[in-house]
Amino acid sequence: MSQHNARYDVLVIGGSGVDTVVRVDTLPVPLADSVHVGPIEEWAGHTGGNVALGTRALGLEVALLDCIGDDGTGALVRKRMAEGDVEFAPVISPAGTRRAVNLVDATGRRMSFYDARDPADLRMPRDFYLPRLRRTRHAHLSIMNFTRFLYDDIEALGVPVSTDLHDWDGLAEHHREFALRSDLVFLSAEGAGEGTPELMREILREGRAEAVVATAGASGSYVLTRNGGRTPRHIPAVAPSAPVVDSNGAGDAFVSGFLYGRLAGRDVLDCARLGAVAGAHACTAPGSTALITAEALLAASQG
Repeated sequence: MSQHNARYDVLVIGGSGVDTVVRVDTLPVPLADSVHVGPIEEWAGHTGGNVALGTRALGLEVALLDCIGDDGTGALVRKRMAEGDVEFAPVISPAGTRRAVNLVDATGRRMSFYDARDPADLRMPRDFYLPRLRRTRHAHLSIMNFTRFLYDDIEALGVPVSTDLHDWDGLAEHHREFALRSDLVFLSAEGAGEGTPELMREILREGRAEAVVATAGASGSYVLTRNGGRTPRHIPAVAPSAPVVDSNGAGDAFVSGFLYGRLAGRDVLDCARLGAVAGAHACTAPGSTALITAEALLAASQG
């Protein structure tokens, strides 16, 4: 596939759903029979949806493929993608649409209760995803079980692929195939803690990744490349341009900013700096609604 024939810059596969956001004073929440909170809100997005929305807001040509339910929750996802001008092609799953309840404290920190719903035997038909996969410059796989079955076709087509392992501790088997079969791997340092550098080295040593990026919230991010030595390079965090409201989707925004830089041919450290700007911006509005434009991203990264 020649890139000038590509229809999409990014094809995001899996990972849409709806968050119910409950704002609390502190985390963990004190044990009580009843807790009075502010207005409870619902936002469509989740990791794949947020990356699709974020990269589209940056001006990239984007499509999202996923398995969702023919239900009210799925209708919210469809509406949000349409509002964000993301081409959304769903396969209907009888299990329904994924959702999560997120507790968010006064500092924007969150605790998520995730209802994946997908049955173990859920699959996305090849004749559904292959035509789009053939027409994209880059694929981004959310770590849904059904997306792992796309790797053979992705490799056969030679399409670069990224994934986000979130807070993988390096032990859970569900994540391992994604870690070892992706060209670009994102993860949160929260899962492996002090073992994060060694986990990054392991992914490069045992897998096919060219680069591994570990995000660490307000501590910035760390980048390790195949030929860049054993010590991850630190990229400082960026101060948000407005008060922090909600950290939901900050990691997904980081991925969006990074992919924007990657597809523009920038080096990985510069891509991580763009990711830091996009991630900080995402914290300034609720429910992953703060989507930065390419103009604002580039201006902030140069400031």
